[in-house]
Amino acid sequence: MEYSEIIDIFESHDKFLIITHKSPDGDTLGSGFGLCYFLRDMGKMANVVNSDGFPDRYDFMYADYYQQEFEPEYVIAVDVADPTLMGSGLAAYQEKGVVDLCIDHHFSNKRFAKLSHVEGDTAAAAHILYKIFKASGRKISDITAKCLYTGIATDTGCFKYENTRPDTHIAAAELMAYDIDFANVNRKMFDVKSKGRIKIEQIVTGKMEYHLNDRCAMICITTELMESCGVDAAEFDGLASIPLSAEGVVIGITVKQRHENVFKISVRTTDEMDASAFCNYFGGGGHIRAAGCEIQGTLEEVKAKLLERTEQVLGK
Repeated sequence: MEYSEIIDIFESHDKFLIITHKSPDGDTLGSGFGLCYFLRDMGKMANVVNSDGFPDRYDFMYADYYQQEFEPEYVIAVDVADPTLMGSGLAAYQEKGVVDLCIDHHFSNKRFAKLSHVEGDTAAAAHILYKIFKASGRKISDITAKCLYTGIATDTGCFKYENTRPDTHIAAAELMAYDIDFANVNRKMFDVKSKGRIKIEQIVTGKMEYHLNDRCAMICITTELMESCGVDAAEFDGLASIPLSAEGVVIGITVKQRHENVFKISVRTTDEMDASAFCNYFGGGGHIRAAGCEIQGTLEEVKAKLLERTEQVLGK
């Protein structure tokens, strides 16, 4: 789709529902709230929803947000590659064609919406939205800029991931010109950890497993472990980068229990391996260096499936 077509959609409808993905990160929330504030500044009505709620660590994006009372006439999903990623709380929107427009940056996008705008070579959905907003010629508010900057910064790992390109830095630099206190955003996103989070990282790194001549590192987070730590469940999000941080590791796998015999798999890889292709084998997808999927079975069965596939890809 052309940006002008998306802008026409914004202008020709009045009541928008914006869907973000479960286990929300900075990009889906930055995109969701950024779009919401932009639409409200246009005089439209807009709400953001997430099946898991909004984590406290992102409260600077929604401190002044409030739900508006209306029946949506147009539904937009942002940073949602697969309808199942909406979560059980938004199951009504997962049928093909229920969502009107999906704006996303995953090559693996399932094209579940009536209309899809996917830029797989753009680092973050928030960057796509920034380009759309610029093309509209409308003023971007400081809070909108702050949300978009957060989305770009988090999905690039503060601009250190391979998906970072020159235009990523240019977009971030332009957003930094707004009154967004970007240094504080970066500190909150990348430097500050709660005591509970530090405790969790100590536990999972202590239990990290190494396989295939130490080229594969894996951490497993069970319901039992989460309950024993006595911290908020949201503290267990965003651990996927830990296994890959070990020297010599090619693929880092995080296995996190969602329900009995249901596990969320997060995969991070070096340039020796395609994370998206690996997860696609199990029905998931994502980016070339960061992807995910869901596998059913006992923990040992899930681990065995993952290691078998890893060995097939990497060899012994």
